[in-house]
Amino acid sequence: MKDYLVRAVSEDGTIRAFGCLTTQTVETARAYHSTSPVATAALGRLLTAASMMGAMLKGEKDLITLQMTGSGPLGRVLAVSGPDCTVKGYVGNGAIDLPLNSSGKLDVGGAIGTDGFLTVITDLGLKEPYIGKIPLVSGEVGDDLAKYFAISEQVPSVVALGVLVNKDLSVKNSGGFIIQVMPGASDETIDKLEENIKNITSITDMLENGMNIEEIIGVALSGFDFHFTEKTDVCYKCNCSRERVRKVLASVGETELEAIIEEDGKAEMVCHFCPEKYEFGEEELKEILDEIKAAKEKEE
Repeated sequence: MKDYLVRAVSEDGTIRAFGCLTTQTVETARAYHSTSPVATAALGRLLTAASMMGAMLKGEKDLITLQMTGSGPLGRVLAVSGPDCTVKGYVGNGAIDLPLNSSGKLDVGGAIGTDGFLTVITDLGLKEPYIGKIPLVSGEVGDDLAKYFAISEQVPSVVALGVLVNKDLSVKNSGGFIIQVMPGASDETIDKLEENIKNITSITDMLENGMNIEEIIGVALSGFDFHFTEKTDVCYKCNCSRERVRKVLASVGETELEAIIEEDGKAEMVCHFCPEKYEFGEEELKEILDEIKAAKEKEE
């Protein structure tokens, strides 16, 4: 089944929900980055969350970047998405592996760590992006994002994310949901929602038992009148290009580029988000250097 995202809203408008299946998306990321099971789970959860938060954006070119930097051995975990629900991401140390945690699950919290920050960068095409930053709560991703919504956006939210990895390291299933209580919700609504959430064991268990995302949202919103408003495909997509990488090379500066030409006579750049490699020979590097010098002269 293709990965997809659904959006739902209660009839009275006091609850909105996003849910998505991301099995193929996370498997693509795992294959690109050759991640260990715990790194796959950490990156997969963040990619899943980013796809749903991307769906919350309105402008066609808007972007949201989620970044977790904790004290754990995994290093930086980053995911980027937009309103089209395509996502990309990477993890600092994707080869790291840890023993299972006390619950017998992949120790995502231990891999990311708690001494650090969750940073959410929302680029709406304005002069400066909006940046929200909170200390990590558990490093388990879902808890941290729920705290972010409560603190930075004042929206009470339930964030459930899960990635199940096969013995051959491939992704068996992956998905999640975000349910948010909007202004005007009654105490009764909040209490009922909290009771429903207690009945949800885990996203991966429900997917493993054959439930689809709509059915999982149905359990979370049991007893509420609601309807689904849209369904969107989700996939891993890197938009790197030779031209983008050329701009990165141009940004390293005149001195460093001269050193590269003199010492190596070429440059090889590998994309952070996918395995694509870009090679630049001496002549092209000299062209870039000439462009930098011409731009500098123009400024002066």
